[in-house]
Amino acid sequence: MLSVGHRHERKLLHPDIMNSGVTPVDVAVGLLVPVAVYLLLAVAKFLWKYWIQFSIGRQFPSPPYHWLHGNMHLTGGYLGEQYLSMTRQTVEKHPRAHSFWLAGFLANITVTHPVTIKQLLKVSTKKSADYDQLRPWLGNGLIMSAGDVWKVHRRLLTPAFHFDILKQYVSVYNRAAGQMIENISKYTGKEESFEMFQQASLCTMEVILQCAFSGGEMPEQTKNEYVEAVKRIGILQVERDFNPLYVLFTAIYHLSPGGREFLRLCDFVHDTAGSIIKRRRQELESNPEILAEKKRLDFLDILLTARDEDGRGLTDLEIREEVDTFLFAGHDTTASTLSWTLYSLAQHPHHQDKVREEVDQILAGREEDTIEWEDLHKLPYLTMCLKEAMRLHSPVPFISRTVTEDTVIDGVHIPEDSYIGIHLYGLHHNPGIWGPQHMEFDPSRFHPDRMKDIDSHAFMPFSAGQRNCIGQNFALNEEKVILARLLRKFTFALDPARPVEKDMIVVMKTRHGMWMKVKSVGQSAD
Repeated sequence: MLSVGHRHERKLLHPDIMNSGVTPVDVAVGLLVPVAVYLLLAVAKFLWKYWIQFSIGRQFPSPPYHWLHGNMHLTGGYLGEQYLSMTRQTVEKHPRAHSFWLAGFLANITVTHPVTIKQLLKVSTKKSADYDQLRPWLGNGLIMSAGDVWKVHRRLLTPAFHFDILKQYVSVYNRAAGQMIENISKYTGKEESFEMFQQASLCTMEVILQCAFSGGEMPEQTKNEYVEAVKRIGILQVERDFNPLYVLFTAIYHLSPGGREFLRLCDFVHDTAGSIIKRRRQELESNPEILAEKKRLDFLDILLTARDEDGRGLTDLEIREEVDTFLFAGHDTTASTLSWTLYSLAQHPHHQDKVREEVDQILAGREEDTIEWEDLHKLPYLTMCLKEAMRLHSPVPFISRTVTEDTVIDGVHIPEDSYIGIHLYGLHHNPGIWGPQHMEFDPSRFHPDRMKDIDSHAFMPFSAGQRNCIGQNFALNEEKVILARLLRKFTFALDPARPVEKDMIVVMKTRHGMWMKVKSVGQSAD
């Protein structure tokens, strides 16, 4: 005789199951077996993938290896001076390629020579899993996208960086430089120092807002918060890389304190981009003729008005992801380049003076210290100093790819779906290319007569190949104008009480800031 509970249980079963004699246990087993098989297959695929990468990694030399920590115990706990020194030593011993182990089983195959870099770039690749960590921030924008999506967006946005358009941006560079000069003037001749990265970031943020978003009104406090948010996002991602559990399992990372902070910061930058887009939409809706009145369509205009052959435009999400991408890429790397160039010039006053003399010759007799479009090609020494600073300090220090077909790198068979990193800092400090004095600041390296003998892939501050930086000419022009204007007004010196220590996060920054002092040109230096 069945109990009440058993009678209730039988009523819940489908009549066919009741008549077949199948028990609830049989049903549960029938459901669990395929789930268990699926999970086992997923785990096996996961383990096989990492075994393949482990096997490849063992075929390349590496820094001293620990069975549990890999090479991470040699870094000092973050990707700073100790890590960079280790990289330089490794490249000196193994100039073409090496493995860097995140843990005893996670190998990053890393190329650091034009020969091996070209071996990688000649085959089909896609963005590596490294970039997936940034996807909650940058979504599927130009940096992150691949395949047809990337091709469409790249083709769509290229007109915003046309030669004729770039000419019109020079006035924006000058205005932003003037504001930066005004901010720095407060410290002229004082013992108090200021933090250069913050000043440079606010300047370059203003440039990208004006050029790409026609102003995109952003309160000063929001600009500061945005700059700090981008910096913090980079720090959190490096911290994540030091925990293999977080690297392998995104869901676990997002539940951690650092992961929750990362997602909160992503929400903030998304809201910032969303507010810019919303205001522009409202402008277009209230005045549809505004685009016809413009001399040029900026980046945001192109995004909002673009249509494919079927008349479809970009979705709101696609537009926001591109705005997020350009707000980041348009200010952070440029600010790093400006800061490190001024850092090197502050370390070497004779080079700083020589650049200033070049600028003075161009601006002599003018009522205003405005750099014109025609002046940009008249600054060869400034350009050499700028490029040497990008080589020495590598504002973008590392990029990575996943190969989508089998290939061979440095004699090692690399199967499809393998991870390969391009260590741009390692490349730019490869003594086989730049000589044993690669740590010295020597702008003459980039004299045209010397560069004729340098491989085209020996200097890659903007990456290379079809995925090179779409805004590289925009950035170089911006940097030349701002540097020329600053050096016309000030002499820069480092604060000896606050030494600079590199911190390689998403871009090359500093651990404790870059503190400088300034004097008006003509004042004696300490």
